Amino acid sequence: MSKMAEPKIFVVIPAYNEEKTLAKVISELKSSGYCNIVLVDDGSQDNTSLIGLKNSIYTLRHLVNLGQGAALRTGILFALSQGADIIITFDADGQHQVSDIPKLVKPILQAGVDVSLGSRFCKGAVVENIPFSRRLFLKLGIIFTRIISGIKVTDTHNGLRALSRKAAQKINISLNGMAHASEILDEISKHKLSYVEVPVKIRYTEQSLKKGQSTLNAFKIATRVIIKKLLDW
Repeated sequence: MSKMAEPKIFVVIPAYNEEKTLAKVISELKSSGYCNIVLVDDGSQDNTSLIGLKNSIYTLRHLVNLGQGAALRTGILFALSQGADIIITFDADGQHQVSDIPKLVKPILQAGVDVSLGSRFCKGAVVENIPFSRRLFLKLGIIFTRIISGIKVTDTHNGLRALSRKAAQKINISLNGMAHASEILDEISKHKLSYVEVPVKIRYTEQSLKKGQSTLNAFKIATRVIIKKLLDW
């Protein structure tokens, strides 16, 4: 992406039944000057879409729940069609901090990096209220990703990231569910995209912890990633 004074930044928010936290997330983004917000309602059964429409942001909706990967794919493709220079992926449950976005954008603008990955575990990061079981799952995910994708990162399933237009065009998210996070790292490695990790603050809440991965789900995610890797080999 060529350097520009005011890049067109889009924030993509995948959401499934997030009416309790979504309005606050949108308000904080708008208050910080982010106007190009894309909400992808992944088949919610509550008022998630209505909140997006009331707040006058781009609101897309899947008729059925497909998974976070599918929601991100829809949002990223839409943002690209609208001329986005940088795309931020941002959770709807309130665990991400809007104040971290400039830190993610900076390496792309100043150093020409393709992808900025938010990390909970690199130096300078802050994690609040993380249960031991969640930390353990995440640490195991790091080991798994290093073995499967050969990419060395300190956090594999952090939904807060920034993609340059070049990266967003090259990264193909084909896995609909939570396995997309590992797939994105695999795509970075596959296309030899440059990346940096940026320390961010994650605040776990009651809402975000409800979406935690069970042992069975973690196993399913790993299985999907391995199968896709074998098919692409």
